Amino acid sequence: MRIVSINTGVVAPLFVAAQGSMSSVKSAFDKTSVSSLDHPKPVQVHLTGVEGDEQADRQVHGGEDKAIYAYPHEHYPFWQELIERETHAKPHFEAGAFAENLTIEGLRESEVWVGDLWVVGGVELSVVKLREPCFKFTARMKYKGAAKAMIQSAKSGWYLRVRQSGVIQAGDTIRVVPGPRKVTIEQQNMLLLQKQSSSQDLFD
Repeated sequence: MRIVSINTGVVAPLFVAAQGSMSSVKSAFDKTSVSSLDHPKPVQVHLTGVEGDEQADRQVHGGEDKAIYAYPHEHYPFWQELIERETHAKPHFEAGAFAENLTIEGLRESEVWVGDLWVVGGVELSVVKLREPCFKFTARMKYKGAAKAMIQSAKSGWYLRVRQSGVIQAGDTIRVVPGPRKVTIEQQNMLLLQKQSSSQDLFD
């Protein structure tokens, strides 16, 4: 279990299709790798997130309980195949493509428990909750079914709270200290899907 890439982004316009026209919203969805396995640069992690990362709307992104977003690298082939099949496009997803701050490997939603503590070097992170996709995710993927597919597939990724700040870099091992272990991120996905099954609001 390790960090494959650390990714940050700045607020910029994101173009969204609505009612047959295009509009622009502010978003820091686009992330670029600042520390990779090929170039494992040390990156500072603060209580509010990764240094250099921005959020356009702090009411729904960022804050202590959403300081860092982690996403498994193992999910990348799923999205490559899905988007290619549904849109006939040939996207090329690089680390940070799903707006994650930490691209990780070795852990998936079924193995990640709310309340678990991650120790990465001197940094301590706790698992908070799943990521609920919004219209910005759909816009960035350029596929109208993207948000629905994320929840249905239980490939949501999850948010982390920073318990102890410090420095991390790509290649660092993730050591998991078990918490209460009452619910996994995958189970949260299932509950959200059941709750939203009669409503399209989440996926519009």
